[in-house]
Amino acid sequence: CRADFMHVVDFLRAKVPGITIATDIICGFPTETDQDFDETMTLVEKYHFPSLFINQFFPRPGTPAAKMERIPPPLVKKRSKQLTELFHSYQTYDNQVGERQTVLVTEISHDGNYYVGHNKHYDQVLVPKETELMGKCIDVDIVEAGKHFMKAELATDLKLRRPANV
Repeated sequence: CRADFMHVVDFLRAKVPGITIATDIICGFPTETDQDFDETMTLVEKYHFPSLFINQFFPRPGTPAAKMERIPPPLVKKRSKQLTELFHSYQTYDNQVGERQTVLVTEISHDGNYYVGHNKHYDQVLVPKETELMGKCIDVDIVEAGKHFMKAELATDLKLRRPANV
């Protein structure tokens, strides 16, 4: 229930500052009321999940929910659109611009222009695509934040210690 969910999220955030919490939301489950949907919206507004997977209810054959009366598809579509708009209305990582973080560089970005590192909260941080960084833990300064990522430069004092030919 909502109270249990809030208790868990609040507990985790208190015990692990900066933790990344993601969740899935199904819009239009057969028993969903207008009040239920409004309460879902206020949860998203309160917690500003950095990753939110929004799906419309689909009846799986053989499940009890498949036999339940469905919410009209236009209403389900409207709700999922509202929730998606709310999700896209906020930035999660803006408060981290200017921070120094340690990231483990493990992969190449989808566009191929950066390496991807993850900080201790497993947030995605784009770093310069320099061969010697792959597989290393490095200190970076966060210089930009997007909806699903942060962009970083090598920490300033570390740049000064790097060999000139690198």
